[in-house]
Amino acid sequence: MSENFQVIIIGAGAAGLMCAAVAAQRGKKVIVLDHANKMAKKVLMSGGGRCNFTNHYIDSDNFISHNPHFCKSALSRYTQWDFISLVEKHNIEYYEKSLGQLFCKKSSRDIRDLLLNECQSVGAKIQLKCTVEAIIANEAGGFNLTTTIGNLGCQSLVIATGGLSIPTMGATGFGYDIAKQFGHKIYPTRAGLTPLTFSPKMQTKFASLAGNSVNVEVSCNQSCFREAMLFTHKGLSGPAILQISSYWQKGDPIHINLIPSQDVKKWLDINCKERAEITLKTLLSTQFSQSIAVFLISELNINCKLKQLSHQQKEQIFQQLTQWTVYPDDVEGYKVAEVTLGGVDTNEISSKTFESQRQPGLYFIGEVLDVTGHLGGYNFQWAWASGYAAGSYV
Repeated sequence: MSENFQVIIIGAGAAGLMCAAVAAQRGKKVIVLDHANKMAKKVLMSGGGRCNFTNHYIDSDNFISHNPHFCKSALSRYTQWDFISLVEKHNIEYYEKSLGQLFCKKSSRDIRDLLLNECQSVGAKIQLKCTVEAIIANEAGGFNLTTTIGNLGCQSLVIATGGLSIPTMGATGFGYDIAKQFGHKIYPTRAGLTPLTFSPKMQTKFASLAGNSVNVEVSCNQSCFREAMLFTHKGLSGPAILQISSYWQKGDPIHINLIPSQDVKKWLDINCKERAEITLKTLLSTQFSQSIAVFLISELNINCKLKQLSHQQKEQIFQQLTQWTVYPDDVEGYKVAEVTLGGVDTNEISSKTFESQRQPGLYFIGEVLDVTGHLGGYNFQWAWASGYAAGSYV
């Protein structure tokens, strides 16, 4: 096969398919290439198979980048309301779970089918099981691609290959390799939105808590999240921990408030007056599971009746419950991470068109860029917005 297209997009994920649909709507001859055997694999697996496709509350503050202003233009031009309208146009039932997170009522396949239908209705071609072996920029403009289905040519080339997260789904560093080929700076990559692990010694210490979940406020490096935390056999997980993992660096402590909804000093004082005869363990069991209460008692080394607590012990309990400091050993890594932090330096990309400032006709969109959203539909909204922006110009 040898064929020329106006637009070739590498990567049949959320950003790539959105870009293809928008470009083909403008009458462009478009093909999407992907080495995988299925399109939109991350869409299919996300949100426990329900796809958290966007969030009611999108703001640039929900994104991490060395250039925090870069994402603003695209997010303002294609908003969450635009994607919600598209979802409604396709009669997809959805619901708000919490904190503005929107999920499909039936299945994430609904979003995959939406993208496929949008592409097919305007003639955008999708070619799976196709590996790109080489890319050469032509002196006169455009690109020639050597692929496993033959030689392909195009005027505009869009890199929508994603990051390194979940390699079992086919994630590779191919997009970064292309960026380097054309002289782009790459910020170091690391796993984001991933569980944190403990050292073997700490795992033994926390073993009795595996499976327990508690609503907490967790903070690290001036960032703070209030959501559920889950104790696991390896360490800590749950939404609060996934969020903070994007800000945590090896060696950093994380600070956990175990009762963020209470004024703990006031709560302790009231109970000491009104329930003076009960033990501290009994009181903690009203807030936590039995195993967490027992663990906290052993950490504090206090289990007398409330009326026997000294001022110093009350202060110790307050510190333990509101400013518990934990030193994770590592992140669980790319195999379970939802996103990749770092990537192509956005200072070398147009925030309006997503075209490379180093190579005319070359575009980068989605997760391959140094833009990473919080948990809760933000990364999909970035895929839709960046895909739409590039698709409007290629």
